[in-house]
Amino acid sequence: MTGTMVFCTLFDSYYLDKGLTLYHSLKKVSDQFKLYIFCFDDSSYEVLKDLKLEHAVIVHHSEIEDATLLKLKEERSKAEYCWTCTPVTIEYVLKHFKEPSCTYIDADLYFFADPQVLFDEMEQPGNDITITEHRFKNSWNGRRLCKRSGKYCVEFNYFNQSENSREALHWWKERCLEWCYHLYEPERMGDQKYLEKFPKLFKGVHELQHLGGGVAPWNLGQYELAAAQDGKIRLRVKGSREEFPLVFYHFQNLRYLSEQKVNISSGTHSRKLKDAIYRPYLLAIEESRDTLKKYGITFSVKKVYSSNKFIAFLQGNVLRFKVKSLSDIYDLRTIQSHADYGNMDDECLHSNGHMP
Repeated sequence: MTGTMVFCTLFDSYYLDKGLTLYHSLKKVSDQFKLYIFCFDDSSYEVLKDLKLEHAVIVHHSEIEDATLLKLKEERSKAEYCWTCTPVTIEYVLKHFKEPSCTYIDADLYFFADPQVLFDEMEQPGNDITITEHRFKNSWNGRRLCKRSGKYCVEFNYFNQSENSREALHWWKERCLEWCYHLYEPERMGDQKYLEKFPKLFKGVHELQHLGGGVAPWNLGQYELAAAQDGKIRLRVKGSREEFPLVFYHFQNLRYLSEQKVNISSGTHSRKLKDAIYRPYLLAIEESRDTLKKYGITFSVKKVYSSNKFIAFLQGNVLRFKVKSLSDIYDLRTIQSHADYGNMDDECLHSNGHMP
């Protein structure tokens, strides 16, 4: 099937550089999309309205906030409140704008290829809802992460206008209104672990199969770089010949140590794989930040999620310095043009018989 792909995302001015980069990544790979951006503060709303993004619909947070949400806004951290509103935004697009479907995407995604291939899969007959697995490695640590964070990731989730889909979306919204915190419980964690109930409670729930959707630091170590050319990336499943195009990557846990140093927390030891994926994104983020500087928008290197003061302190002052590999530290001053890393084919990578 082909047609306009409808997405929604949400963020405030702290994530404005990532959100703007997300939009431009979609625009580079497709002109058949519409992105509803829910702005969670006035600054992000005013800037995005002024930028007049061709394929975006800018929505102020006040349009979705009722008395219940406003009360929760006072009780939960900024991140927790955004998580609470995830199903609210999807439902609003379907109900208010009457779109045939809506796919929620996290603001820190970046598209390397046209996502139409994912929609071709998701919109097969019988699919009303699509959820995306974390695809943690089948190991002790992978099982630990799955138990903690859940099997599915709220990063790329599709809902259509079917009664079944609307019922699932309403159920998810109600659960998030009841409880949505940055805490790890057996059956709850933020807005995320609720998705594990979907296959049992609702019909037409599809798990995204295309490996090019859902690549992220927590599963990147399972893949190796097959080729990178003209901004397109092909990955290979380690220990097999299975290759696939990278459609989007989730740049979660990207932490700025300073204005020039970034801890990418990549989850792989392959420098060429890191360069192929992360250099284009870091360059794109810098371009977005240059645009936003004209509006007086700047960014703090400290990032806080939790409403718990002790955890918030650790996040802002300790965890951002947690480094798994020294090759995860990138100096923005030394990053060259994306073109330098845009044509790394299989022969180049394996000239000495192994990955670097």
